[in-house]
Amino acid sequence: MSKVKIELTHSIEIDGAKVGVIQLRRPKVRDMLSVEKSVDNDAEKEIQLFANLSELSPDNLLELDMADYAKLQKAYQDFLS
Repeated sequence: MSKVKIELTHSIEIDGAKVGVIQLRRPKVRDMLSVEKSVDNDAEKEIQLFANLSELSPDNLLELDMADYAKLQKAYQDFLS
């Protein structure tokens, strides 16, 4: 499984279009290292990591409903198990 589709309960708007699905690719060590070097706090590191894996901007992810953000966190944890 190289990518997983996360169906959003609450769509977000990106560049004027409603988005109801986010794809997250499997993380690599380089993804973790890039956020470790660039961001100081853990919450921002996670958002930056998810932005890299979904090819969205951190600002896009900040618009997610917390229930949908939890789905991203679960998908990420599933990659690691």
